[in-house]
Amino acid sequence: SAEDRIAVNMGGTAPPTEPPAGIAGTGITVFAQVSAHSQRKAAPPPPPETFGAYTTKAEGNNGVMQMIGMLVQELDKEMNVAEAEEKDAQGDYETLMKDSAEKRAADSKSLSEKEAAKADTAVALEKHTEDKASASKELAATNAFIASLHAECDWILQYHGVRKEARASEIDSLGKAKAVLSGADFSLLQTGNRGFLRRRS
Repeated sequence: SAEDRIAVNMGGTAPPTEPPAGIAGTGITVFAQVSAHSQRKAAPPPPPETFGAYTTKAEGNNGVMQMIGMLVQELDKEMNVAEAEEKDAQGDYETLMKDSAEKRAADSKSLSEKEAAKADTAVALEKHTEDKASASKELAATNAFIASLHAECDWILQYHGVRKEARASEIDSLGKAKAVLSGADFSLLQTGNRGFLRRRS
């Protein structure tokens, strides 16, 4: 029957098949019995075993229910394992998202600080550039002044001997001129005294 096939498929045992009655399933048994008595031969052996001992439908149903219970237990176990794995995965995901959010916040803060430092550096660089340009102008002016001083010093050193000789010549000329002028005054004084003496005499 269909129930027996289901029981066999689920691991149960099916009831044995009853052998046909009579000769070749015809139901004729009298001839076999008369022939056995007349010929005084031994009875034929019993039919071979097919599916083992016969079990009732209740016993088969119990086997099916046990198998179904085992399947349910295995499914429950698998579902529990799957739920635990899902919880672990969810926890790992939440931890990952939390760490990622913290890292993004830290990176954003670091980026803002770096941008502010970059802006400050740009301002300082501009100021230093202006200071360098001003210092370069002052240095150029100082170098030009030093060059002019060098030129004057070189001219003084170059013509120092000539100027010294010229100065000495000027001093000598002034001395001679002074001596000449002094001699002229003395001679004029002597001449005046002689004329006065002549008048008195």
